[in-house]
Amino acid sequence: MIHPNPARRDALKRQAVLRHHDVAAEMGLPEAALVEAGLGQGAQRIDARPGRLIPAVGRLGTVMAVTRNRACVIETIGSYQGFHDGAEVAAVRNAQIDLHIDPRHWVYAFAVDLEGHRSVQIFDAAGDAVHKMHLRERSDHGAWQDLCRDLALPDARAAVAFTPRAAPEGARMDAAQTEALREGWAALTGPDQLDPLALRLGMNRLGACRQAAPPFARRLPAEAGTALLRAIRVQGLQVRLQVGNPGCRQIHAGPIRSLRPMGPLLNVVDARFSLHLRTDHLAELWRLEIPTPRGPVVSVEAFDAEGASVYRCWGMAEDEGGDPAAWLSLVEGLGDAVDDPGDDR
Repeated sequence: MIHPNPARRDALKRQAVLRHHDVAAEMGLPEAALVEAGLGQGAQRIDARPGRLIPAVGRLGTVMAVTRNRACVIETIGSYQGFHDGAEVAAVRNAQIDLHIDPRHWVYAFAVDLEGHRSVQIFDAAGDAVHKMHLRERSDHGAWQDLCRDLALPDARAAVAFTPRAAPEGARMDAAQTEALREGWAALTGPDQLDPLALRLGMNRLGACRQAAPPFARRLPAEAGTALLRAIRVQGLQVRLQVGNPGCRQIHAGPIRSLRPMGPLLNVVDARFSLHLRTDHLAELWRLEIPTPRGPVVSVEAFDAEGASVYRCWGMAEDEGGDPAAWLSLVEGLGDAVDDPGDDR
């Protein structure tokens, strides 16, 4: 077990500008190691398997769901009803919370109670955060006690040897597979099929974007990644905005009502949805067009300098309250919109 110096840990925690993730990074530790250092002092190791954990969280009622990657954090207030379990793919789907889960990355979990602030925190094998649930005043705190009792692990105090974090993959391409990629892309029937296609051809999503060329993928100015969010807010468009990591993807469905810049951070702070985007981490932006039986889905996807996904955004269908024509017009004009502030300055 890794034990950070307590004085150093406490000093960093007092810096309110830092999130827990940033505190761990400042100390050169996996975030899970910082949580693990509090075992027996407000932190308890629990069963991380979604099939056991999510139903217990569902009984907590209203909580805040949080998913992050290196450049973006998404937060949604709701409940964990509508859970569907699976060995490789699991999901939570309801009107408030939409999660796509890869259980293979749900390796460690902790129930944390620090001065009355209660949360469930899930980490991967390297100790990086996958997903978190934060209880709120309206949550069922009696069900919290049940969760801690029912999911407690017999070896809850045993030391954990976190695996080294995988090196950044970057854009993985194969020039010999260009024609196969374009033929396969044209035959897709839904957005979720792109990653499996790229994998079969020895690529990843960013590599496929770079290699496919128009009309399938067209590169946009990186600055348009913030212009997109501003235009969504100004026009009141209904969109789906996905932020995730290999173990969990969280999707907001609806409008963006507020947008507040703070240095390199662009913040959305709406009633039940928040987003915190490091705009200085946006390295590549792509317009993707993927065929479906109902017509092509046009999305905008952002990547950081290491090739990892930052966010994906696409317009909602007309029968969901969306305006496909306005969404398409917005995307097509992104290159001309990079200088439009469109925020709540």
